[in-house]
Amino acid sequence: MSLAIVHSRAQVGVEAPGVTVEAHLANGLPSLTLVGLPETAVKESKDRVRSAILNSGFEFPARRITLNLAPADLPKDGGRFDLAIALGLLAANGQLAGTSLDGLECLGELALSGALRPVQGVLPAAAPWWCRRRTPKKPAWPAA
Repeated sequence: MSLAIVHSRAQVGVEAPGVTVEAHLANGLPSLTLVGLPETAVKESKDRVRSAILNSGFEFPARRITLNLAPADLPKDGGRFDLAIALGLLAANGQLAGTSLDGLECLGELALSGALRPVQGVLPAAAPWWCRRRTPKKPAWPAA
């Protein structure tokens, strides 16, 4: 599989709109492009995710990588998408079964060691799951 889709949530005030993280691997010179209106902290996630994947014993794909955080018009900040990006890359590279991500919504910053760090705004992200009104997805995020 060269395309993987992982679901996450942004933080906009007290709201947590859904964000789809798409990871695509293609042939070509190894590179990583991040699109979808990411702020500086999200752009820095490229380095955190790479180190976390390698230090967790996985292989970082030596391919042309495109990561899309959709919708593009929604501002995205912080390291909250690190876990979704890492899981998407591992699934797109065949190191993780893509079906294991079905119905999963993840949120979390990764340390360079691969450890999961807490992020702000988990309560608004949990509200749709907790109320079972707007999402059938299962949450995966670090404890505060």
